[in-house]
Amino acid sequence: MKFESKTFITISEWEKIPFLVHGFGNKNWQYADFETHPLLRNFKPLYLRQIHSDILHIVDDVPDDVLSGDALLTDRQGLLLVIKTADCLPVLIADPKTKALAAVHCGWRSTSQKLIRKVIQCLVEHFQCDPSSLLAALGPCIGKDCYEVGEDVRDEFEKRGLTHDAFLPHPQNLRKFYLDLLMATRHQLLDGGVKRSHISQVDLCTHCEEFLLSYRRSQQKEGRMLSFIGRTFA
Repeated sequence: MKFESKTFITISEWEKIPFLVHGFGNKNWQYADFETHPLLRNFKPLYLRQIHSDILHIVDDVPDDVLSGDALLTDRQGLLLVIKTADCLPVLIADPKTKALAAVHCGWRSTSQKLIRKVIQCLVEHFQCDPSSLLAALGPCIGKDCYEVGEDVRDEFEKRGLTHDAFLPHPQNLRKFYLDLLMATRHQLLDGGVKRSHISQVDLCTHCEEFLLSYRRSQQKEGRMLSFIGRTFA
């Protein structure tokens, strides 16, 4: 893990991939920074209207209208796939062989709808990726000790046949749980065929770290952090 000028975090191993740019922005990284950063200013950023769904989009260029959904996929050069978060988990996926990329917004709803599994399936079917070749990077999100949820969330996971391992009992309320969003996402990556050694993780809790944005900590008042991935023209 590496901090780039205190504005976004990168995965050290990923920096060795010649065709790839990526980063997990903190609260200081703004939309306008994409236009001025020397590595990113020639890219075309692509944003989503995120709706906590299992909807994904394969993109070849920036569309005329903003797309609604929670995952973007491409193998085109010069596009920057951008995900906005402030407690939810940003997931970046890259295939070093086909050079296909994905950026995924994972809250509990998208996770319960198995969005990550659907992204992997789409990478396989549309871009002919081998799941065992995929690299995944999990960015900062709310940690398991801070993410309190109710029975409805656990019941939604159970209804869809997902593991209970990611839910920890609340010490004071039998009807509350703590959700380990990182673990739940890792399970889906592994179930989809991604190698454990190919999964990188930023162990920073958005609720605890003041240089990150947290929807829960700020009572919904703050903005969103911007995570991104793109394929260079090289």
